[in-house]
Amino acid sequence: MPREFSRIDRIGDQMQRELAQLIQREVKDPRVGMVSVNAVKVSRDLGYADIYVSLLSTEELTEESPEVKESIAVLNKASGFLRGQVGRAMKLRVIPQLRFHFDALQGYSRKMDSLIREAVGDKPAVDRDEGEGQDDPERNA
Repeated sequence: MPREFSRIDRIGDQMQRELAQLIQREVKDPRVGMVSVNAVKVSRDLGYADIYVSLLSTEELTEESPEVKESIAVLNKASGFLRGQVGRAMKLRVIPQLRFHFDALQGYSRKMDSLIREAVGDKPAVDRDEGEGQDDPERNA
């Protein structure tokens, strides 16, 4: 039987969608740039919501990058405004405090992908030419 999503998970998913739209449309600060909301983790008592964001950029960014620090600071400063807007959109009795964090998972996954490509190369995992006709009963008949 599939696992049911808890109320906290559903609130986190809806909050992620709302925040992505709000940051894109309502936050006019040029220091923020292109932000992607990757995940929202809401505490069980709805006291806090940790929002994990990544910045779209041409260079590799880390938590120590100046533009990351500046964007996270701007988002944390705008968290009161965003919290009010989320509260109006979601109609919750208790709106969690918003805490923004940089999500380094995309950079890590790109690094792992490049390491895998370096080790394996660009050849496909299954070579289509070698395996044709050997195990296929329709071709052998």
